[in-house]
Amino acid sequence: MPRVFSDIGCTRPAPNLRFDPPDSTFYDDPELRYSIEKKVTGWDEKRKEWLKRHPTFAAGAKDRLVMVTGSQPNPCRNPIGDHLLLRAFKNKVDYCRIHGYDVFYNNVLLHPRMKSYWAKLPVVKAAMLAHPEAEWIWWVDSDALITDMEYKLPLDRYNYKGHNLVVHGWSKMIYEEKSWTSLNAGVFLIRNCQWSMDFIDVWANMGPISPDYKKWGVIQRSVFKDKLFPESDDQSALIYLLFKDRRLTDKIYLEGEYYFEGYWVEIVPTYANITEKYTAMEREDGTLRRRHAEKVSEQYAAFREPHLKDAGNGRWSWRRPFITHFTGCQPCSGDHNQIYAGESCWSGMVKALNFADNQVLRKYGFMHPDLLDSNTVTETPFDYPDEGPW
Repeated sequence: MPRVFSDIGCTRPAPNLRFDPPDSTFYDDPELRYSIEKKVTGWDEKRKEWLKRHPTFAAGAKDRLVMVTGSQPNPCRNPIGDHLLLRAFKNKVDYCRIHGYDVFYNNVLLHPRMKSYWAKLPVVKAAMLAHPEAEWIWWVDSDALITDMEYKLPLDRYNYKGHNLVVHGWSKMIYEEKSWTSLNAGVFLIRNCQWSMDFIDVWANMGPISPDYKKWGVIQRSVFKDKLFPESDDQSALIYLLFKDRRLTDKIYLEGEYYFEGYWVEIVPTYANITEKYTAMEREDGTLRRRHAEKVSEQYAAFREPHLKDAGNGRWSWRRPFITHFTGCQPCSGDHNQIYAGESCWSGMVKALNFADNQVLRKYGFMHPDLLDSNTVTETPFDYPDEGPW
């Protein structure tokens, strides 16, 4: 029986990018500051008023997000670092184009003292102010690669439960094991609202802008015995806030049901088996093999879902991992964690990039036959991967 293709489209008006009425908004307030050190108040009301004055953006606002990512201002010390960062950014641009998301790449420090892992918070706050049309800001570290181009964030889950911050983590590891790896702060979704503005203020004040910065590092290590370095970091700070006030879980969702981000060491070796499973799936279902425009990729992702009902999620699953995170690899500096060989980091990133790129290139008629060979592509024949005869 042929698959039914829906011809019912969304009738929301396209946002009018050339309409900004002369009415006064929060942008006209000379007291408004984008700095991480300056508080923003009344943000829910200000954002609501802006949307009211820009009605073409109001439709669909609750599902609109902006991805934010970035890197350091200077060239990488690792000879292949800039190349890897460029490809990692292309990976994110590909995903955002397929799903209709905006993306902002930042490579400057918005606060001179908020460096390294702390640099993300000033950028996220500024992005919230720059994008009142977006309900969510999605921070993704430069070394986190999207490896399932079809998967779409389940925003309805987080909207339904009223959560304002989503991170990959495990409650047991926070409250019982007291581990500094109980969540990963390199990828997170944060709602564009006053709660988030206030929470960022609290979070950032455990960082270098705080006069108690050194003290916070000591406190974190006293609670999280497996923390490896003395200074306060953004991840330990977030875990500490959750550890000290469990009520925060009413607003902070610890996502552990899928690879919101996942550890590359356990994921990269699974790519070959996953590719075989997806290839077999497409041989069985002609609809999945059908050539189509990239713009309608989400329709085919929906067609694939019934085939994935027994695939599971996360570790031991054969579903494509949503995000493969190369924690500890430091592709720009090259100062990778010594438990890894540098070559394993770089070859792993190349595999992940080409694994993701194959999902994109299929729409353009090509594929990498070898995930370790970025230079070579082959043209995919009609009805690929069916073996014919045609």
